[in-house]
Amino acid sequence: MPQLQEAARQFAILALPILLAVTFHEVAHGYVADRLGDPTPRQAGRLTLNPLVHLDVVGTLVFVLTRMIGWAKPVPVNPAYFRNPRRGMLLVGLAGPTANLVLAVMLAAVFHILGALPIAPESWLGSRVLGPMLLMTEAGVLVNLGLGLFNLVPIPPLDGSRVLAGLLPASGARVLAAGERYGFLLLLLLVFSGALRWTVYPPLRAAARLLLG
Repeated sequence: MPQLQEAARQFAILALPILLAVTFHEVAHGYVADRLGDPTPRQAGRLTLNPLVHLDVVGTLVFVLTRMIGWAKPVPVNPAYFRNPRRGMLLVGLAGPTANLVLAVMLAAVFHILGALPIAPESWLGSRVLGPMLLMTEAGVLVNLGLGLFNLVPIPPLDGSRVLAGLLPASGARVLAAGERYGFLLLLLLVFSGALRWTVYPPLRAAARLLLG
């Protein structure tokens, strides 16, 4: 029973931050594609802030369980609408992680504002309202940093691969695209080999220290 209660508490703290992070990430992809001339995300109804439109149930559960890897429904994008398809996909790919990093900074500001309020932690307001809000904003900072930085890893189908493809010569971009079929296996290897400890975790810890203190 204590373990079940702790799991329920963790879920309550993480639910809203995860919904916010995933929603802003996917809407950012769609918004940038839309601004660059691609009507596909709008036609698919993916420019909404309704999180249910963007969630992938399995991907969300995997993220909650592993705290490392998860996924949402990818926003459909047609680069044929872009004047410069490679540059367009680079910007679309960069939009999601950028949105998460901006949201992390905003939530960190809220975290510090809440922490400065003259409310005693042991009071009813402090323990029942302020305490949970602090935990949720702190979790929001960490979730957004994690999602943003992890997606910058240049392995297909992560956003970092789109960014890298836009920076490489055309021949290099074709090689990267050809390796996309092995992307998910490489991601699993990255996660379960412990490679995240020296790739994503160091900048994540540094950014968390900078934002949260």
